[in-house]
Amino acid sequence: MGLKILTEHINVPGIETLEVYRKHGGYKSVEKAVKTMTPEEVVEEVKTSGLRGRGGAGFPTGMKWSFLAKPEGVPRYLVCNADESEPGTFKDRWFMERNPHALIEGMITSSYALGANTSYIYIRGELMFILRILEKAIAEAYAAGLLGKNILGSGYDLDLHVAPGGGAYICGEETALLESLEGKRGNPRNKPPFPAVKGLFASPTVVNNVETIASVPWIVNNTGAEYAKVGIGRSTGTKLISASGNINNPGVFEIELGVPVEEFIYSDEYCGGIWKGKQLKAVVPGGSSVPILPANLILKTTAGEGRLMSYESLSDGGFVSGSMMGSGAFIVFDEDQCIVRNTWNYSRFYHHESCGQCSPCREGTGWMEKVLHRIEYGHGHQQDIDLLVSVAKQIEGNTICPLGDAAAWPVAAAIRHFRDEFEWHIKYPKEATAPGAVYRGQLDSVTA
Repeated sequence: MGLKILTEHINVPGIETLEVYRKHGGYKSVEKAVKTMTPEEVVEEVKTSGLRGRGGAGFPTGMKWSFLAKPEGVPRYLVCNADESEPGTFKDRWFMERNPHALIEGMITSSYALGANTSYIYIRGELMFILRILEKAIAEAYAAGLLGKNILGSGYDLDLHVAPGGGAYICGEETALLESLEGKRGNPRNKPPFPAVKGLFASPTVVNNVETIASVPWIVNNTGAEYAKVGIGRSTGTKLISASGNINNPGVFEIELGVPVEEFIYSDEYCGGIWKGKQLKAVVPGGSSVPILPANLILKTTAGEGRLMSYESLSDGGFVSGSMMGSGAFIVFDEDQCIVRNTWNYSRFYHHESCGQCSPCREGTGWMEKVLHRIEYGHGHQQDIDLLVSVAKQIEGNTICPLGDAAAWPVAAAIRHFRDEFEWHIKYPKEATAPGAVYRGQLDSVTA
């Protein structure tokens, strides 16, 4: 069992209440920060820790904080991105439901470091029951003097609010989130200016993920240097993984970064192996927006070691033979899954969720959905495969926000690694569309 930074007390009865949370060391980082440290010292600890954004981008958190503009007489804001709309991702919802005070403690400590006196938790609109859990915990924190005026007699003031979104995937992008938080349609903004200069209400703003913010108290309590000792290389600390798909133990797992992917899939401590003893076909390691990887690019081979659960190892090879850690939504496909149908399903989602601002995304996602639909249902043409690749290339890098890339990468990667399966659907439509039909040609080169 590895170190548990976020989930050590997650199953303690009553941990969602302030009384029990404080009995297990809760809010010590707030007391330490506001009474014995300057905001700059807290930022330095986070920089030293090497903590990277856990929402998907993996950008160094301390560096992001250091970019925050500090003009005189202008308020600064911290916004927690709890939208979590990436398909396959459910770690933040799970964490907030079970241990809301851990997030609130992180919000207070982080807000102090950034000089923010008003902060927001922007939560996915469908998660109203989580909103009520958070609001109850916030009320407890106010009553205990941990929020509001003169926190713990330190002279630091902070008001914390929870704001529900409208259920749009696009609001997971930080500038669209800020637009929504201001009461506008959640369309991404052109950058620059970046939120660190002109964010919420045109003021300097930092937007961080739930898991990122919840990691800050441990760093403050134990020092950034100790946090940096956990993990591997530049992938420091622990990571919450949302594991789903054809595995025996779906759920949320906290891992020390650097665990071998093969161990994560087959160990009883984590995923417990492939469901019904079947063969591994592919993995989407970081949510629906990252490239899919076939089993032979994930597991150990005679040629060398398999991949590790780290930012660097999963991205090794770029998008030719690599993927991304992303949000940590680890989706496993066994030998009976259809890659074409899966890719079409993702494209349906991105077409539906495109805000429509950028023509390449608005039109391109629709084209990809239509073409993939006809291939899946036996009406495809051979040139459709290259058409999909062409459309994906025209979307990638040509949109205001990363949704265009998120729509293009899964399609391009599926064709790159499983082109023969797409060709099978086109050459043998009757066989491909038969009930229970599964293409197994690619599995000949896969070992588990």
